[in-house]
Amino acid sequence: MKDSTQNGVNLIARVLLAHIFLLAGINKISGYAGTQGYMESMGVPGALLPLVILLEVGGGLALIAGFQTRIVAGALALFCLATAVLFHTNFADQTQMIMFMKNLTMAGGLLMVVAYGAGALSVDAKFGQRRERTGATSELKQA
Repeated sequence: MKDSTQNGVNLIARVLLAHIFLLAGINKISGYAGTQGYMESMGVPGALLPLVILLEVGGGLALIAGFQTRIVAGALALFCLATAVLFHTNFADQTQMIMFMKNLTMAGGLLMVVAYGAGALSVDAKFGQRRERTGATSELKQA
């Protein structure tokens, strides 16, 4: 695949992975009390909701921009695995089983981002290029 095509596909993939977190975080803000109640009914402290919203909205935006991409993708992958186990293990309910598998699939995609980085169309790449021009070494050159 040509570099320009690969860079474009990488950006599109990040946007597609990120949009669900961004929208879910915004929805949690508008339905704060209901989400908090649901979390508590599942044995998860409702006091964690602000952190969940920050991770979903902030992480989604960071993933789209390609900022601290490997760290953000890793955190979101762990979040997907945790939410799958905490909220979607009623496999007698087909919807919950599908949600469980969706979360595992998203974690897999995010782990690919952890492994391969953000690509050239990212904030990470811009910082890496700047460091490269100044002579500093950076693992971001591989992003």
